[in-house]
Amino acid sequence: MNKGILLSGGIDSIALAYLIKPKHAFTIDYGQLPALAEIRSSAAVCIALNIQHHIISVDCSSLGSGDLLNQNAISNSPSPEWWPYRNQLLITLAAMKAISLNVSELMLASVKSDGFHKDGTQDFYTLIDKVMHYQEGGLRITCPAVEMTSSELVKSSKVPDNLLHWAHSCHKSNTPCGQCRGCNKYLQVMYEIGKIIL
Repeated sequence: MNKGILLSGGIDSIALAYLIKPKHAFTIDYGQLPALAEIRSSAAVCIALNIQHHIISVDCSSLGSGDLLNQNAISNSPSPEWWPYRNQLLITLAAMKAISLNVSELMLASVKSDGFHKDGTQDFYTLIDKVMHYQEGGLRITCPAVEMTSSELVKSSKVPDNLLHWAHSCHKSNTPCGQCRGCNKYLQVMYEIGKIIL
């Protein structure tokens, strides 16, 4: 099966890429502030794992909100980093490229804690899979780690430290700010897997 992964360069997607080693990876610059660091991180991982790396650039910054744009979140936002319909957007953009490469399965690295947002739940991925598979090309959308914690995913993947240290999780900058939810998650996961002491 010709598999692809949506690779953000974060700790979860790096671990899943190492575990599955798909043929293709898609990193998307959709106008988020840390796009450069996400691309740099993803590119390094793809080189190390011999994965074909595809960078998609579509500026959707006028449609976003929150930390990823260094703006206040909109009034009905559930969290500071919330970007409306972001996962749906990213899946669609990646799928548009994936289908031209005959990718049959596009994987995402959402984990249990992502269920805080509806587009990080198993229900969402079941629905989006049906929508994408219904259309021409029959692309499947899967989320193999959605019932796992980040720490469980990292441990089960056995991803080596040299790749894990490439991870960029900051929501606000190409250099980790150390204060956002993304940076806090990275530090917590690294602590839980015994890589740092807090």
